Amino acid sequence: MSTAQPPPGASRPGGRTARTRQAVLDAVFEELGEGGYAALTMEGVARRSGVHVATIYRRWRSVEGLVCELMADLSGGIPLPDTGTLRGDLRALARSIAAFYTEPRYCGLLEAVVSAAARQPEAADVLRQFFDQRLRLAGSMVPRAAARGELPEGADPDEVLAALGAPFYYRLLIARRPVDIRLADCAAEAAWAAARAGVFAPGAGVFAPGAGTGEAVRGAADTRSTEQKPGNAESGR
Repeated sequence: MSTAQPPPGASRPGGRTARTRQAVLDAVFEELGEGGYAALTMEGVARRSGVHVATIYRRWRSVEGLVCELMADLSGGIPLPDTGTLRGDLRALARSIAAFYTEPRYCGLLEAVVSAAARQPEAADVLRQFFDQRLRLAGSMVPRAAARGELPEGADPDEVLAALGAPFYYRLLIARRPVDIRLADCAAEAAWAAARAGVFAPGAGVFAPGAGTGEAVRGAADTRSTEQKPGNAESGR
């Protein structure tokens, strides 16, 4: 018989188990909204959810386990597209991210965990696990695109997705302004053009010997121009 412990919150879906899980995650969300990450405790979640604290400790083990599952649960509402082209996938994903972060509570959760991560190693681990999981899932669109011949072989999925996501987190956490569809489309177009130009392929670099910045930028622009010629299915989107 296996003695391996299940991951935090793992159990059979449905019925009382599902209701308990939802009550706990709702309580975590509300507690974070009121007091932030620093004030979040297992006991506070137990009081708000009506679930015994021993049950919460047994299933989630720690505050970090609760927050990690909450973030994964919320982000699960962001669909992972498969439109048939990388450009379409990136645009669809970017628009879904923009729609997600128009909800102020989701922005607040992100801000709370990012702020805590700067001070607490445990919170930093939660944030890293969350983004690692999302990158693994969303990154599948990159090798698909390479297999279709859209990208150079070996394009790094993490770097492509980082290029897509960075403008959102700059806007939300640094510029402190809301995201919108224009930001989503610009981020998708920039990530796609860079990927097509080979920026994320092994050994690529704007400042590689023998290649100037002008050449790299012109290469990306030429790629975009080719893709947007009349008759291209993507150009009309």
